[in-house]
Amino acid sequence: MYQYHCLNPIADKGLCLFSGDYKKTDTLKDADAVLVRSAKMHDMELPQSVKAIARAGAGVNNIPIKDCSEKGIVVFNTPGANANGVKELVLAGMLLASRDIVGGIEWVAQQKDREDIDKLAEKQKKQFAGCEISGKKLGIIGLGAIGAMVANAASGLGMEVYGYDPYLSIDAAWNLSRTIRHSKSLDEIYTQCDYITIHVPLLDSTKQMINKAAFDKMKEGVVLLNFARDLLVDEEALIEALESGKVKKYVTDFANPLVAGREGILVTPHLGASTEESEENCAEMAVKELRDFLENGNIKNSVNFPNCDMGTCVTVGRIAITHKNIPNMISQFTKILGNEGLNIADMTNKSKGEYAYTLIDLESAASRGALDELQAVEGVAKVRVVK
Repeated sequence: MYQYHCLNPIADKGLCLFSGDYKKTDTLKDADAVLVRSAKMHDMELPQSVKAIARAGAGVNNIPIKDCSEKGIVVFNTPGANANGVKELVLAGMLLASRDIVGGIEWVAQQKDREDIDKLAEKQKKQFAGCEISGKKLGIIGLGAIGAMVANAASGLGMEVYGYDPYLSIDAAWNLSRTIRHSKSLDEIYTQCDYITIHVPLLDSTKQMINKAAFDKMKEGVVLLNFARDLLVDEEALIEALESGKVKKYVTDFANPLVAGREGILVTPHLGASTEESEENCAEMAVKELRDFLENGNIKNSVNFPNCDMGTCVTVGRIAITHKNIPNMISQFTKILGNEGLNIADMTNKSKGEYAYTLIDLESAASRGALDELQAVEGVAKVRVVK
Protein backbone atom coordinates (compact mmCIF):
# COMPACT_ATOMS: atom_id res chain seq x y z
CA MET A 1 0.00 0.00 0.00
CA TYR A 2 1.33 3.43 -1.00
CA GLN A 3 0.30 6.70 0.64
CA TYR A 4 0.15 10.08 -1.09
CA HIS A 5 -0.48 13.59 0.22
CA CYS A 6 -1.85 16.59 -1.71
CA LEU A 7 -0.54 20.00 -0.68
CA ASN A 8 -3.03 21.68 -3.04
CA PRO A 9 -6.36 20.62 -4.52
CA ILE A 10 -5.59 18.21 -7.37
CA ALA A 11 -8.14 17.46 -10.09
CA ASP A 12 -10.16 14.32 -9.39
CA LYS A 13 -9.63 13.19 -12.96
CA GLY A 14 -5.99 12.65 -12.05
CA LEU A 15 -6.49 11.23 -8.56
CA CYS A 16 -8.93 8.67 -9.97
CA LEU A 17 -5.96 7.08 -11.77
CA PHE A 18 -4.56 5.84 -8.47
CA SER A 19 -5.36 2.16 -7.97
CA GLY A 20 -6.69 0.52 -4.84
CA ASP A 21 -3.09 0.12 -3.70
CA TYR A 22 -2.95 3.85 -2.95
CA LYS A 23 -4.34 5.73 0.02
CA LYS A 24 -4.71 9.48 0.36
CA THR A 25 -3.35 10.81 3.65
CA ASP A 26 -4.14 14.17 5.28
CA THR A 27 -0.58 14.69 6.53
CA LEU A 28 2.95 14.34 5.20
CA LYS A 29 3.75 11.78 7.89
CA ASP A 30 4.40 8.38 6.30
CA ALA A 31 3.56 9.68 2.78
CA ASP A 32 5.43 7.98 -0.05
CA ALA A 33 4.60 10.72 -2.55
CA VAL A 34 3.51 14.35 -2.59
CA LEU A 35 1.36 16.12 -5.17
CA VAL A 36 1.68 19.91 -5.30
CA ARG A 37 0.72 22.88 -7.44
CA SER A 38 1.62 26.26 -5.91
CA ALA A 39 2.22 25.48 -2.21
CA LYS A 40 5.58 26.77 -0.97
CA MET A 41 7.69 23.81 0.17
CA HIS A 42 11.02 25.43 1.00
CA ASP A 43 10.34 25.60 4.73
CA MET A 44 8.71 22.17 5.00
CA GLU A 45 10.40 19.29 6.76
CA LEU A 46 9.94 16.28 4.51
CA PRO A 47 9.82 12.91 6.30
CA GLN A 48 12.16 10.09 5.32
CA SER A 49 9.20 8.22 3.83
CA VAL A 50 8.83 10.68 0.93
CA LYS A 51 10.29 9.20 -2.22
CA ALA A 52 8.86 11.50 -4.87
CA ILE A 53 7.19 14.87 -5.41
CA ALA A 54 5.07 15.61 -8.47
CA ARG A 55 4.36 19.20 -9.43
CA ALA A 56 1.10 19.46 -11.37
CA GLY A 57 2.56 22.12 -13.66
CA ALA A 58 5.86 23.06 -15.26
CA GLY A 59 7.58 25.46 -12.86
CA VAL A 60 9.21 24.03 -9.73
CA ASN A 61 10.52 27.18 -8.04
CA ASN A 62 8.24 26.44 -5.06
CA ILE A 63 10.08 23.15 -4.40
CA PRO A 64 13.52 22.89 -2.70
CA ILE A 65 15.15 20.96 -5.55
CA LYS A 66 18.67 20.89 -4.14
CA ASP A 67 17.53 19.59 -0.77
CA CYS A 68 15.33 16.98 -2.43
CA SER A 69 18.22 15.81 -4.58
CA GLU A 70 20.49 15.40 -1.57
CA LYS A 71 17.80 13.31 0.12
CA GLY A 72 17.23 11.19 -2.99
CA ILE A 73 13.70 12.50 -3.53
CA VAL A 74 12.77 12.49 -7.21
CA VAL A 75 10.93 15.66 -8.28
CA PHE A 76 8.64 15.46 -11.30
CA ASN A 77 6.88 18.15 -13.28
CA THR A 78 4.35 17.94 -16.10
CA PRO A 79 5.84 19.69 -19.15
CA GLY A 80 3.37 20.33 -21.93
CA ALA A 81 0.27 19.34 -19.96
CA ASN A 82 -0.91 22.95 -19.69
CA ALA A 83 0.65 24.13 -22.95
CA ASN A 84 -2.59 24.63 -24.85
CA GLY A 85 -4.12 26.72 -22.08
CA VAL A 86 -1.09 29.02 -21.99
CA LYS A 87 -0.94 29.16 -25.78
CA GLU A 88 -4.52 30.40 -25.98
CA LEU A 89 -3.87 33.12 -23.39
CA VAL A 90 -0.77 34.28 -25.29
CA LEU A 91 -2.85 34.64 -28.45
CA ALA A 92 -5.49 36.54 -26.46
CA GLY A 93 -2.74 38.78 -25.10
CA MET A 94 -1.58 39.65 -28.61
CA LEU A 95 -5.10 40.55 -29.65
CA LEU A 96 -5.72 42.62 -26.51
CA ALA A 97 -2.48 44.52 -27.11
CA SER A 98 -3.25 45.14 -30.78
CA ARG A 99 -6.55 46.89 -30.17
CA ASP A 100 -7.68 48.70 -27.05
CA ILE A 101 -10.35 46.09 -26.39
CA VAL A 102 -10.08 46.44 -22.61
CA GLY A 103 -10.40 50.23 -22.82
CA GLY A 104 -13.39 49.89 -25.11
CA ILE A 105 -15.17 47.49 -22.77
CA GLU A 106 -14.51 49.75 -19.79
CA TRP A 107 -15.78 52.80 -21.69
CA VAL A 108 -19.03 51.04 -22.62
CA ALA A 109 -19.57 50.01 -18.98
CA GLN A 110 -19.18 53.64 -17.91
CA GLN A 111 -21.85 54.75 -20.41
CA LYS A 112 -24.39 52.10 -19.41
CA ASP A 113 -27.02 54.67 -18.34
CA ARG A 114 -26.86 56.68 -21.58
CA GLU A 115 -29.91 56.17 -23.79
CA ASP A 116 -27.90 57.21 -26.84
CA ILE A 117 -25.06 54.80 -26.05
CA ASP A 118 -25.23 53.21 -29.51
CA LYS A 119 -24.76 56.55 -31.30
CA LEU A 120 -22.10 57.67 -28.85
CA ALA A 121 -20.23 54.43 -29.36
CA GLU A 122 -20.01 55.04 -33.09
CA LYS A 123 -18.42 58.43 -32.41
CA GLN A 124 -15.98 57.17 -29.80
CA LYS A 125 -14.83 53.87 -31.30
CA LYS A 126 -11.91 55.42 -33.15
CA GLN A 127 -10.06 56.00 -29.90
CA PHE A 128 -10.02 52.24 -29.31
CA ALA A 129 -8.96 51.24 -32.80
CA GLY A 130 -5.76 49.32 -33.40
CA CYS A 131 -4.08 47.00 -35.88
CA GLU A 132 -4.46 43.42 -37.06
CA ILE A 133 -1.88 40.79 -36.17
CA SER A 134 -2.01 39.10 -39.58
CA GLY A 135 1.09 40.02 -41.57
CA LYS A 136 3.01 41.14 -38.49
CA LYS A 137 6.28 39.56 -37.34
CA LEU A 138 6.19 37.52 -34.14
CA GLY A 139 9.39 36.54 -32.34
CA ILE A 140 9.26 33.56 -29.99
CA ILE A 141 12.07 33.04 -27.51
CA GLY A 142 11.98 29.36 -26.51
CA LEU A 143 10.39 26.67 -28.67
CA GLY A 144 9.41 24.12 -26.05
CA ALA A 145 5.90 22.74 -25.72
CA ILE A 146 4.24 26.15 -25.30
CA GLY A 147 6.48 28.11 -27.66
CA ALA A 148 5.98 25.59 -30.46
CA MET A 149 2.21 25.70 -30.03
CA VAL A 150 2.22 29.51 -30.10
CA ALA A 151 4.41 29.46 -33.21
CA ASN A 152 2.11 27.13 -35.14
CA ALA A 153 -1.06 28.93 -34.08
CA ALA A 154 0.35 32.37 -34.93
CA SER A 155 1.49 31.10 -38.32
CA GLY A 156 -2.05 29.88 -38.93
CA LEU A 157 -3.30 33.38 -38.14
CA GLY A 158 -1.13 34.82 -40.88
CA MET A 159 1.80 36.07 -38.81
CA GLU A 160 5.41 35.81 -39.95
CA VAL A 161 6.96 33.81 -37.12
CA TYR A 162 10.60 33.86 -36.01
CA GLY A 163 11.69 31.30 -33.42
CA TYR A 164 14.85 31.26 -31.31
CA ASP A 165 15.93 28.24 -29.26
CA PRO A 166 19.55 27.05 -29.18
CA TYR A 167 18.45 23.89 -27.34
CA LEU A 168 15.60 22.92 -29.65
CA SER A 169 14.75 19.25 -29.16
CA ILE A 170 14.15 16.87 -32.05
CA ASP A 171 10.55 16.31 -30.95
CA ALA A 172 9.87 20.04 -30.80
CA ALA A 173 11.44 20.54 -34.23
CA TRP A 174 9.19 17.87 -35.75
CA ASN A 175 6.13 19.59 -34.27
CA LEU A 176 6.97 22.99 -35.77
CA SER A 177 5.35 24.24 -38.95
CA ARG A 178 7.68 24.57 -41.92
CA THR A 179 6.74 28.22 -42.13
CA ILE A 180 8.58 29.06 -38.87
CA ARG A 181 11.83 30.91 -39.46
CA HIS A 182 14.60 29.67 -37.15
CA SER A 183 16.61 32.61 -35.86
CA LYS A 184 20.25 32.02 -35.03
CA SER A 185 20.43 34.88 -32.55
CA LEU A 186 18.25 36.91 -30.21
CA ASP A 187 19.33 40.03 -32.07
CA GLU A 188 17.31 38.95 -35.10
CA ILE A 189 14.24 38.58 -32.88
CA TYR A 190 14.80 41.97 -31.26
CA THR A 191 15.47 43.94 -34.45
CA GLN A 192 12.91 42.34 -36.76
CA CYS A 193 9.79 41.51 -34.76
CA ASP A 194 6.67 43.56 -34.00
CA TYR A 195 5.63 41.18 -31.22
CA ILE A 196 7.93 39.21 -28.91
CA THR A 197 6.84 36.46 -26.54
CA ILE A 198 9.07 34.65 -24.03
CA HIS A 199 8.81 30.93 -23.24
CA VAL A 200 11.97 29.90 -21.38
CA PRO A 201 12.52 28.60 -17.84
CA LEU A 202 13.78 30.90 -15.11
CA LEU A 203 17.46 30.10 -14.59
CA ASP A 204 20.44 32.14 -13.48
CA SER A 205 21.30 32.51 -17.17
CA THR A 206 17.83 33.76 -18.14
CA LYS A 207 17.02 36.01 -15.19
CA GLN A 208 16.30 39.52 -16.53
CA MET A 209 17.41 38.44 -20.00
CA ILE A 210 15.03 41.07 -21.40
CA ASN A 211 16.96 44.07 -20.13
CA LYS A 212 17.86 47.59 -21.25
CA ALA A 213 20.33 46.29 -23.83
CA ALA A 214 17.61 44.09 -25.30
CA PHE A 215 15.05 46.91 -25.35
CA ASP A 216 17.53 49.20 -27.11
CA LYS A 217 17.73 46.69 -29.99
CA MET A 218 13.96 46.29 -30.38
CA LYS A 219 11.79 47.96 -32.98
CA GLU A 220 9.93 51.12 -32.04
CA GLY A 221 6.45 50.27 -30.75
CA VAL A 222 7.11 46.59 -30.07
CA VAL A 223 4.63 44.52 -28.05
CA LEU A 224 6.22 42.28 -25.42
CA LEU A 225 4.41 39.30 -23.90
CA ASN A 226 5.56 37.36 -20.84
CA PHE A 227 3.57 34.31 -19.73
CA ALA A 228 6.63 32.37 -18.54
CA ARG A 229 8.14 33.98 -15.40
CA ASP A 230 8.11 37.62 -14.25
CA LEU A 231 11.83 37.69 -13.39
CA LEU A 232 12.76 37.07 -17.03
CA VAL A 233 12.11 40.78 -17.65
CA ASP A 234 13.95 43.68 -16.05
CA GLU A 235 10.78 45.61 -15.26
CA GLU A 236 12.59 48.83 -14.30
CA ALA A 237 14.08 48.90 -17.80
CA LEU A 238 10.67 47.95 -19.19
CA ILE A 239 9.03 51.01 -17.60
CA GLU A 240 11.64 53.24 -19.24
CA ALA A 241 11.04 51.55 -22.59
CA LEU A 242 7.29 52.10 -22.23
CA GLU A 243 7.69 55.77 -21.34
CA SER A 244 10.00 56.36 -24.30
CA GLY A 245 7.62 54.64 -26.73
CA LYS A 246 10.06 51.86 -27.56
CA VAL A 247 7.54 49.37 -26.12
CA LYS A 248 3.91 49.93 -27.10
CA LYS A 249 2.39 47.34 -24.76
CA TYR A 250 3.59 44.84 -22.18
CA VAL A 251 1.31 41.89 -21.47
CA THR A 252 2.17 39.75 -18.48
CA ASP A 253 0.57 37.06 -16.34
CA PHE A 254 2.43 38.13 -13.20
CA ALA A 255 1.03 40.89 -11.03
CA ASN A 256 3.21 43.04 -8.80
CA PRO A 257 3.07 46.66 -7.57
CA LEU A 258 5.41 47.86 -10.31
CA VAL A 259 3.28 46.74 -13.26
CA ALA A 260 -0.27 46.56 -11.89
CA GLY A 261 -2.50 49.38 -13.13
CA ARG A 262 0.27 51.08 -15.10
CA GLU A 263 -0.60 52.60 -18.47
CA GLY A 264 0.61 50.48 -21.36
CA ILE A 265 0.69 47.27 -19.31
CA LEU A 266 -1.96 44.56 -19.33
CA VAL A 267 -1.70 42.22 -16.34
CA THR A 268 -3.66 39.02 -15.88
CA PRO A 269 -3.71 37.27 -12.47
CA HIS A 270 -1.62 34.20 -13.37
CA LEU A 271 -4.30 32.69 -15.60
CA GLY A 272 -1.97 30.82 -17.97
CA ALA A 273 -2.85 27.30 -16.84
CA SER A 274 -6.11 28.21 -15.12
CA THR A 275 -8.39 26.12 -17.25
CA GLU A 276 -10.26 22.98 -16.28
CA GLU A 277 -8.53 21.10 -19.08
CA SER A 278 -5.02 22.18 -18.05
CA GLU A 279 -5.56 21.28 -14.41
CA GLU A 280 -6.90 17.85 -15.39
CA ASN A 281 -4.06 17.21 -17.85
CA CYS A 282 -1.45 18.15 -15.25
CA ALA A 283 -3.07 15.99 -12.59
CA GLU A 284 -3.27 12.98 -14.90
CA MET A 285 0.37 13.28 -15.98
CA ALA A 286 1.58 13.79 -12.40
CA VAL A 287 -0.25 10.70 -11.13
CA LYS A 288 1.02 8.55 -14.00
CA GLU A 289 4.60 9.67 -13.30
CA LEU A 290 4.28 8.84 -9.61
CA ARG A 291 2.73 5.43 -10.23
CA ASP A 292 5.37 4.39 -12.74
CA PHE A 293 8.10 5.48 -10.34
CA LEU A 294 6.66 3.88 -7.19
CA GLU A 295 5.55 0.65 -8.86
CA ASN A 296 8.35 0.14 -11.42
CA GLY A 297 11.13 2.52 -10.42
CA ASN A 298 10.96 4.29 -13.79
CA ILE A 299 11.59 8.03 -14.09
CA LYS A 300 10.11 10.35 -16.70
CA ASN A 301 10.03 14.16 -16.56
CA SER A 302 12.13 14.58 -13.43
CA VAL A 303 13.84 17.92 -12.93
CA ASN A 304 16.60 16.58 -10.67
CA PHE A 305 17.21 12.96 -11.72
CA PRO A 306 17.64 11.45 -15.21
CA ASN A 307 14.97 9.72 -17.26
CA CYS A 308 15.24 5.97 -16.76
CA ASP A 309 12.90 3.22 -17.98
CA MET A 310 13.32 -0.53 -17.53
CA GLY A 311 9.65 -1.30 -18.03
CA THR A 312 7.84 -3.65 -15.68
CA CYS A 313 10.04 -5.90 -13.56
CA VAL A 314 9.70 -9.56 -14.59
CA THR A 315 12.43 -10.92 -12.29
CA VAL A 316 12.17 -11.70 -8.59
CA GLY A 317 13.31 -8.30 -7.40
CA ARG A 318 14.21 -4.75 -8.39
CA ILE A 319 16.02 -2.11 -6.37
CA ALA A 320 16.36 1.61 -7.12
CA ILE A 321 19.26 3.75 -5.93
CA THR A 322 19.47 7.55 -6.05
CA HIS A 323 23.04 8.71 -5.60
CA LYS A 324 25.73 11.24 -6.46
CA ASN A 325 27.17 11.11 -9.98
CA ILE A 326 30.72 10.16 -8.92
CA PRO A 327 33.19 7.44 -10.01
CA ASN A 328 33.22 3.87 -8.70
CA MET A 329 29.56 3.76 -7.64
CA ILE A 330 28.49 0.90 -9.91
CA SER A 331 31.46 -1.28 -8.99
CA GLN A 332 30.62 -0.84 -5.31
CA PHE A 333 26.98 -1.79 -5.90
CA THR A 334 27.84 -4.91 -7.88
CA LYS A 335 30.49 -5.99 -5.38
CA ILE A 336 28.03 -5.78 -2.47
CA LEU A 337 25.39 -7.73 -4.38
CA GLY A 338 27.96 -10.27 -5.59
CA ASN A 339 29.23 -10.87 -2.06
CA GLU A 340 25.65 -11.68 -1.09
CA GLY A 341 25.42 -14.23 -3.89
CA LEU A 342 22.84 -12.13 -5.75
CA ASN A 343 22.83 -12.45 -9.54
CA ILE A 344 22.03 -9.30 -11.54
CA ALA A 345 19.56 -10.02 -14.35
CA ASP A 346 19.50 -6.47 -15.72
CA MET A 347 20.80 -3.07 -14.73
CA THR A 348 20.83 0.52 -15.96
CA ASN A 349 22.57 3.64 -14.70
CA LYS A 350 21.77 7.17 -15.83
CA SER A 351 23.14 10.51 -14.73
CA LYS A 352 21.97 14.12 -14.76
CA GLY A 353 24.41 16.74 -13.59
CA GLU A 354 25.53 16.02 -10.01
CA TYR A 355 23.12 13.15 -9.49
CA ALA A 356 22.56 9.67 -10.87
CA TYR A 357 20.04 6.86 -10.72
CA THR A 358 20.57 3.11 -10.85
CA LEU A 359 17.96 0.38 -11.35
CA ILE A 360 18.97 -3.23 -10.72
CA ASP A 361 16.89 -6.34 -11.44
CA LEU A 362 17.84 -9.37 -9.33
CA GLU A 363 17.12 -13.07 -9.74
CA SER A 364 16.59 -13.37 -5.99
CA ALA A 365 15.52 -10.93 -3.29
CA ALA A 366 18.16 -8.75 -1.66
CA SER A 367 18.64 -9.25 2.07
CA ARG A 368 18.24 -6.49 4.61
CA GLY A 369 21.99 -6.64 5.16
CA ALA A 370 22.74 -6.07 1.46
CA LEU A 371 20.33 -3.13 1.34
CA ASP A 372 21.94 -1.59 4.41
CA GLU A 373 25.38 -1.96 2.82
CA LEU A 374 24.19 -0.22 -0.33
CA GLN A 375 22.69 2.61 1.73
CA ALA A 376 26.01 2.99 3.59
CA VAL A 377 27.99 3.63 0.38
CA GLU A 378 29.28 7.20 0.40
CA GLY A 379 27.27 9.27 -2.07
CA VAL A 380 24.11 7.13 -1.87
CA ALA A 381 20.99 9.10 -0.92
CA LYS A 382 18.23 6.51 -0.96
CA VAL A 383 17.93 2.76 -1.62
CA ARG A 384 14.44 1.48 -2.34
CA VAL A 385 13.05 -1.99 -2.92
CA VAL A 386 10.70 -1.59 -5.88
CA LYS A 387 9.77 -5.27 -5.96
